[in-house]
Amino acid sequence: MKNCLIAFLLICFQTVKSQSNNLVWYNDLNKALPVSIKNDKPLLLFFTGSDWCGWCMRLKKEVFNYPEFKEWTDSNVVMVELDFPRRKKLDSIILNQNRELARVFGVSGYPTVWLVKPQILESSKINFLKLGKLGYVAGGPEKWISVAQKFLNQN
Repeated sequence: MKNCLIAFLLICFQTVKSQSNNLVWYNDLNKALPVSIKNDKPLLLFFTGSDWCGWCMRLKKEVFNYPEFKEWTDSNVVMVELDFPRRKKLDSIILNQNRELARVFGVSGYPTVWLVKPQILESSKINFLKLGKLGYVAGGPEKWISVAQKFLNQN
């Protein structure tokens, strides 16, 4: 009985630990861009259907909710969530932004994660250098991060 109680408490602790990351997600690209440029960090663009996409929920649960992911993102990227929910209503400006970015990046399924480096052109316009694209990767945060890091290391 004592062993069962200890196992239960360990499971509860892991669940709380994995869900207490406090990740910093932007939903407005115009707010994330200055942070990315100032800190010389690429953008992580997470195209998701937050309230209906099973693979998106699984990616969050198995990767994004872990401290290893937070440590990696804090050091390496600025995160932008580009949501396409079915049950919640988005502000029309954010919805139009998300649709335009999905078109620009050729998103045809969810989850899709693009790692991009913003570049300021002479005309003061922004160009996105595409570093790489990935989605759900089985194997937990370490495996997902190792795939994403390969894209960052190429530049």
